[in-house]
Amino acid sequence: MGNGAEDEGPPVGSSPPPPPLEWKFSQVFGERAAGEEVQEVDIISAIEFDKSGDHLATGDRGGRVVLFERTDVRNLGSRKDLEAQDYPINRHPEFRYKTEFQSHEPEFDYLKSLEIEEKINKIKWCQAANNGLFLLSTNDKTIKYWKVQEKKVKKIAEMNVDASQAVQNDNIASSSTISPRGYLPNGGCPERPHGRLNNELSMPPGGFPSLHLPVVTSQETSLIARCRRTYAHAHDYHINSISNNSDGETFVSADDLRINLWNLEISNQSFNIVDLKPANMEDLTEVITSAEFHPTHCNMLAYSSSKGSIRLIDLRQSALCDNHSKMFEEHEAPGSRSFFTEIIASISDVKFAKDGRHILSRDYMTLKLWDINMESGPVATFQVHEYLRPKLCDLYENDSIFDKFDCCLSGDGLHVATGSYSNLFRVFGCIPGSNEATTLEASKNPMRRQVQPPSRPAKSLGSFTRVVRRGAESPGVEANGNSYDFTTKLLHLAWHPTENSIACAAMNSLYMYSA
Repeated sequence: MGNGAEDEGPPVGSSPPPPPLEWKFSQVFGERAAGEEVQEVDIISAIEFDKSGDHLATGDRGGRVVLFERTDVRNLGSRKDLEAQDYPINRHPEFRYKTEFQSHEPEFDYLKSLEIEEKINKIKWCQAANNGLFLLSTNDKTIKYWKVQEKKVKKIAEMNVDASQAVQNDNIASSSTISPRGYLPNGGCPERPHGRLNNELSMPPGGFPSLHLPVVTSQETSLIARCRRTYAHAHDYHINSISNNSDGETFVSADDLRINLWNLEISNQSFNIVDLKPANMEDLTEVITSAEFHPTHCNMLAYSSSKGSIRLIDLRQSALCDNHSKMFEEHEAPGSRSFFTEIIASISDVKFAKDGRHILSRDYMTLKLWDINMESGPVATFQVHEYLRPKLCDLYENDSIFDKFDCCLSGDGLHVATGSYSNLFRVFGCIPGSNEATTLEASKNPMRRQVQPPSRPAKSLGSFTRVVRRGAESPGVEANGNSYDFTTKLLHLAWHPTENSIACAAMNSLYMYSA
């Protein structure tokens, strides 16, 4: 499976691959001015679209969750209805800020003398119900289940009184409050003549004819976020992922050595379904790095490891799923092993395609696309950081080699994307025969650092055989000749579930692009 192999072309009779997507800047939230210092707590650490694509959530290192809602079809009906009516739909989804809330606070574990950061590691949307939005958010130790709902707040009209009498009312109210005199049980005052009030104010004959009872004039809506459940004290190690099940009732949380199964309605009990902890910790050879439920089969769960393998388990087989039903891994070439081999093989993220047939994984150097019916190796490999191979020593010294990049698939399964350094992200076409490999920058001009795909085509051996695709890469430098900046890394991004739209995080800014 050589990188420079000649293209054998698509299978005979197949249609040519579609043209590459043309990406354009759509929106930015939290854009920072040139030279502006970014506060650590404002850096985005998680991004997630809901299943409809009408809502987007981000979490940051300060423990906040910020929600955005789609505006371009919100007041016009569903997208399917609009398409049926031939209604002109905007080229790309448009979002606006909806609300934000403090999800987690910094804590201290006194038993272990350990500070627990408030940073949001993952956000997952749950099924909406009763006009409310539901989502799970987690930091290193505690998962919370949130309900965000609009509450109507009644606004009362002011009393309709004359200005002069309004002043008298204020005097009456204040004098009644501060008067030290006693009152009889029936409300009278023993020291006051009939018809007189405090401070010698006289009651006009017939009272105040212009005084009306307060009236509700409007009902304003405000968004209230309420924590419905807190799932705590179930993980000895840092939680790296959560995933909700297609049954709408359960979810899993994974740390380095264990995966727990929870019921959304039960916060004081979970079931351990995967346990990699050996009797002697010196025998530990790998840790869990990510876990995700199958999108439609509620009994299937995939989890990845630091050794570069993906295990697929069936929850029906046994209560403790230590024995996997399938394992996907790519065996290294003989003689290629080095000190860094295992580090760069560690998988940082796994995602199921919408159809559940394929799994996308991200390790430090590559994106790999796996067919769940083929365990022998990936059906496609996309080179993301191959140009960094000569720099692995430096990356190890500054800990960049341990950076964990997210990956995502388009809703139609035809494209994949992942982040890189210098606020760049890469989009690849994964149709057999496609050479699409686009590099974009998280800025208002995403094509500023665009590089043409390599002149030599990718290797393609037919419909579901293995493909190796190079990213647009130059050895050690960007397209414009500058050296890569390892301090500006684009770790988190998400693909809209139904449209070619990507949301990605560059420090504290949320950029959105559409094609």
